[in-house]
Amino acid sequence: MQMIWAETALLPTGWANKVLVEIDGQGRIGGVQRGASAPDQATQVPLLLPAPVNVHSHAFQRAMAGLTERRGPDPSDSFWTWRQLMFRFLDRLTPEHIETITAFVQMEMLEAGYGASVEFHYLHHQPGGVAYDDIAETSARVVAASDRTGMGLCLLPVHYQFGGCDQRGLSAGQIRFGNTFEQFQTLHDAAAAHIKQASADSAIGVAPHSLRAVGIEDLKGYNTAFPDGPIHMHLAEQRAEVAEVEAHWGARPVAWALDNMQLDGRWCLIHCTQMTPDETIALARSGAVAGLCPITESSLGDGIFDAVRWLDNGGAFAIGSDSNIRISLSEELRTLDYSQRLRDGTRAALATPDKSTGRRMFDGMLQGGAQASGRKTGRIEAGCWADMLALDTLSEHMWGRQLDTALDAWIFAGDDRLVTDVWSAGRHMVKHGRHVQRTSIVAAYKRTIDALRDAL
Repeated sequence: MQMIWAETALLPTGWANKVLVEIDGQGRIGGVQRGASAPDQATQVPLLLPAPVNVHSHAFQRAMAGLTERRGPDPSDSFWTWRQLMFRFLDRLTPEHIETITAFVQMEMLEAGYGASVEFHYLHHQPGGVAYDDIAETSARVVAASDRTGMGLCLLPVHYQFGGCDQRGLSAGQIRFGNTFEQFQTLHDAAAAHIKQASADSAIGVAPHSLRAVGIEDLKGYNTAFPDGPIHMHLAEQRAEVAEVEAHWGARPVAWALDNMQLDGRWCLIHCTQMTPDETIALARSGAVAGLCPITESSLGDGIFDAVRWLDNGGAFAIGSDSNIRISLSEELRTLDYSQRLRDGTRAALATPDKSTGRRMFDGMLQGGAQASGRKTGRIEAGCWADMLALDTLSEHMWGRQLDTALDAWIFAGDDRLVTDVWSAGRHMVKHGRHVQRTSIVAAYKRTIDALRDAL
């Protein structure tokens, strides 16, 4: 039994003082007491929050961070030219590299305040497209990384079959991703077997990559083919993608998906930065989660998600770090809100009369992340996984700030250095702002970067 005592904690009913949280031997919250004295053996923190889920990560891309900021020969450098650079890079990655990079990424996520991660994993095969002896070898490496870092994991093996809506073949850069639907089912089963050997809070879902990469009939049947677990998919990220889907399938991506894919609360649609107002309203009301990655969407010039209209229509959302160019929980939220302000020429765009901007975003991220990961988390209450983070309210950036204002100070005036401790399913992996295995994880990551220097 672990115990955490907090001067202030954010509970499902709101803010509470002198809160004692008990964690059972399985990593779940066993009990929560208000107005409790601090036991000598308890870890004591000034401010305790539920730790959110990072709902969208391509871990291997972290090794590319900072290397694609020069304009190439194409004067209209864009997502599509960035993608070609990514394809050339990934051809050098081995399973060992994938495991090491993923461990580094998960370490950074934990230090930023995330309690669990959803890995949208599509790098399956050897260079040239030949499967490993274990078709889920690279999925096993993601699981091994989470075992090392203590990061809660929801693994999403990705189905990627075609190079476009016309079902053209995969390019040389995409060949490591590719599987027919039948091959993908075999891969998914093998990945699920690895998940069963991992920690009890590990889970598996499924991810048809996008409308461009999967056949029409397969997309229509995902709810039936995979009846359990979350389903994630990229949707309406780029103008060129919208034009391609409309040209080949006769409808814009969101409209086509709503009409053909039985979207509901199991689905998390990633980005959705290219939607009309009517599409935004309809998708929000479907019950699906919008998986937003504001830092990556800014980096790639994807566009601005219409968060104001989405939330006004009851839409659920969650936050992911996607390309992992920069892993910062507070900055993802700040970028989300600032994008709305810049577009609309307003302030505190996502605040409501009863909740500050930071509180509304934080509450929404917790709820949406739990839904999108199929993980019982996001709440400090008995029965939930003990995913929690502590903030340093003694810092000058938070001094004198309390309750909702403390969240606003962290998100808008501070950064993730204010995160002092993080628990993932009761595993106390971040202490005093540092992951407990930081030294060895960073050393291994540096060796990997050295080995990849020519490819980078």
